[in-house]
Amino acid sequence: MSSSLVPALITFILVSILSPFLIATLRRLKLTQPIRAELPAEHHNKKGTPLMLGSIFLIGILVAFVNYSSPLMLFLVGTFILFSVVGFLDDFWKASKQDPGGISAKTKLVFQFSFTIFLLIVLINFFELDTTFRITDSISIFLPLWVYLALITLFIVGSANAINFTDGMDGLLGMVSIPTFFFFFLISDHIEVKIFSLIMIASLAGFLIYNLYPAKAFMGDTGSMAIGGSLSFLAIIEKVEILIPMLFFIYLAEQFSVIFQVFYFKRTRKRLFLMAPIHFHYGIKYGWSENIIVMNFTIVSWTGCFLSYLYFYFFM
Repeated sequence: MSSSLVPALITFILVSILSPFLIATLRRLKLTQPIRAELPAEHHNKKGTPLMLGSIFLIGILVAFVNYSSPLMLFLVGTFILFSVVGFLDDFWKASKQDPGGISAKTKLVFQFSFTIFLLIVLINFFELDTTFRITDSISIFLPLWVYLALITLFIVGSANAINFTDGMDGLLGMVSIPTFFFFFLISDHIEVKIFSLIMIASLAGFLIYNLYPAKAFMGDTGSMAIGGSLSFLAIIEKVEILIPMLFFIYLAEQFSVIFQVFYFKRTRKRLFLMAPIHFHYGIKYGWSENIIVMNFTIVSWTGCFLSYLYFYFFM
């Protein structure tokens, strides 16, 4: 426990101190957030807010690797960086071109699928990841390699994008992902996973000083995509895929609200939600402020992680 706390404390201090300098640099380089025209009026006031503050998380990743440079930690760091690269390309396009669309969805998916398949092959060949779907400590379903690769690849890419959808309000993704990382810190027998998870919590805590409403800077896809890829692979490493509906409840709700919205609109020409992802719906329909939405979503995230922990403790 103490071996995880010291690097986490160092990370929190560094992220807290260095973030203002990165924010100033991003503003000076005019790497700022463009706003989609269809977003609620209050979000248009955020135009010009520095983007890509999520790159500050690389400090924590470096601290993690320096503190415990094992093959598994290298894998976790590599996963974070690869998914962060995808997000950085998207952010840089948005900020430099002032184009809210970013790079094409096809381009992002090509990178995501390529990195995911590569990382899964590394896990299977070098870390002896078995191709079973664990339900309880005594019940597992064995899957042929190609079936496992196909299903888990879709899960990881889907989850990474679901977590990316959650980054749509000041402080939202940071607040709801802290309990998810805390879950992995609690359950893991791997010291690398414990250190990595606690350092990510520390990074997010330092980042939230500048991202809670009203945000001085945004995480951007640079951070959210990396968080998505990392959390998804942690679920695979710890063999807790069965817990994903509870553990990733907020992320999946955000993603499926978009999918259902598009499907319903194409069929009926009507909107299922006033706006998707669903966090916007609550603000428009019920008049909830960003702080209220973030607070409620955070409570739901902690609840899902608590229920996941109970299932893990008693059944896995």
